[in-house]
Amino acid sequence: MTATAANTRAAGRPAGGRGKRPRPPLVVVVLSVLIALFALIPLGYVVDMTVSAGWDDISRLIFRPRVGELLGNTVALVLITVPLCLILGVGGAWLVERTSLAGHKAWSILLAAPLAIPAFVNSYAWVSAIPSLHGVFSGVLISTLSYFPLVYIPVAATLSRLDPSLEQSGASLGLGAWRVFFRVVLPQLRLAMAGGALLVSLHLLAEYGAFAMVRFDTFTTAIYEQFQSTFNGTAANMLASVLVFCCLLLLLAETRARGRARYERLGSGVQSAPTRLKLRLYHLPAQLGLLALTLLAFGLPLFFVCRWLIAGGPSIWVRSELLPSLLQTLGYGLAGAAVTTVLAFPLALLAVRYPGWPSRALESVNYISSSMPGIVVALAFVTITVHSLPAIYQSAAVVVAAYVLLFMPRSLVNLRAGLAQAPRELDEAAQALGKPPFVAFLKVTLRLSAPAAAGGAALVFLGIVNELTATLLLSPNGTHTLATEFWALSSEIDYAGAAPYALLMILLSAPMTYLLFAQSKKAAGQ
Repeated sequence: MTATAANTRAAGRPAGGRGKRPRPPLVVVVLSVLIALFALIPLGYVVDMTVSAGWDDISRLIFRPRVGELLGNTVALVLITVPLCLILGVGGAWLVERTSLAGHKAWSILLAAPLAIPAFVNSYAWVSAIPSLHGVFSGVLISTLSYFPLVYIPVAATLSRLDPSLEQSGASLGLGAWRVFFRVVLPQLRLAMAGGALLVSLHLLAEYGAFAMVRFDTFTTAIYEQFQSTFNGTAANMLASVLVFCCLLLLLAETRARGRARYERLGSGVQSAPTRLKLRLYHLPAQLGLLALTLLAFGLPLFFVCRWLIAGGPSIWVRSELLPSLLQTLGYGLAGAAVTTVLAFPLALLAVRYPGWPSRALESVNYISSSMPGIVVALAFVTITVHSLPAIYQSAAVVVAAYVLLFMPRSLVNLRAGLAQAPRELDEAAQALGKPPFVAFLKVTLRLSAPAAAGGAALVFLGIVNELTATLLLSPNGTHTLATEFWALSSEIDYAGAAPYALLMILLSAPMTYLLFAQSKKAAGQ
């Protein structure tokens, strides 16, 4: 057994596996329960609105042609886009990690780069290139180019960790390269593919700006339009309930897709270097294919942003809202990242140090809530603050609270990994040397998990910088963020005026995207 495995076992139960499992501190349990209850607000809101509407209103508002049209658009979008993202993500990862592709290290970063460009900025660039773009084809095009890195990054990380001896064994049994890939490699990518597909699907359900710009109707665009026309109307709530139901179905489908197979590699030692497949005649087509994908997903948006910057001239940089938008985006991003990371600590500590069904249940609540689109979370907070807490309606605190619900898993996943590398025995040793429990936690556990906490906070910051729908509905009057100002100007067809905001969002997102890619490689042992 490796040292890491031993530490993990020791952190999970008492030495020798006997005796009572240690009880978590009461303050950690209380905080975790309160955070989980807080995370249930959007789901509780949807259930309450649905039940209180009554069957007559439910049947009238849900079982109508408009909902059928939106459902058809959404299903078509998911069924076409997700397979395309899987093909591009898995194919790109395999070329980078398992073939003799020239410049594979550069390509590994370039294929992750489109994630730095928000989908609504991508849509803005494509509308600039093709003004007539609209409908389901445009939605598939933009979402595929925006979200395929969500599949590529975890699949590439899994491939880089996968023991090449499995492929070598298959080849020694007479399997050709393609049969090795489909019969040996692809099954090992099941978890990464299922997780990436889930992320893509949830983004498709939540996306508003990209689809509104190309006039493609989805549940999210319809809910926002309904909200604007009839403030918090019953119709918007019913559409939100259907959207949440779709999210829950996706979570269930991803759970079933993962199955119960185990993919751990047991034993210690250094794995052998992978044998890279010679591309030969396919090398040039592979290079051209990756170049075309990178240009369409990253080059074209960047080109049109720069083109509109040049067309607008120096005057677009002296707008009075530009600096406040940058500062408020940074303020919300830093505040949201800090609060989310602090609140994720009790849940992560409970999950790692005191595993069991209670900790899993509390953790799962946050994943379910965060899977809901931002517009549903925003509607929940609007309704609750208007009716019960009018003093904080459209306040900065409510905006930050929405960010916490939307992006908690980004911090939680990173913190779990960091805390797993800081075994409880180190805390106990510090206490044995006379340090109070809280001081031992600060000097040992918190210090060892700080890099993971910083990584999670950076990913939350990235999400907040690019968040649009919840910010539009919840932000106080006079609030200007880069996303909302970009949306306001681009909606007025002032593409030159919107360009500086787009560029600043890309510049803020690029380092966080690289951090996400680097962390995935580090987690894979690279």
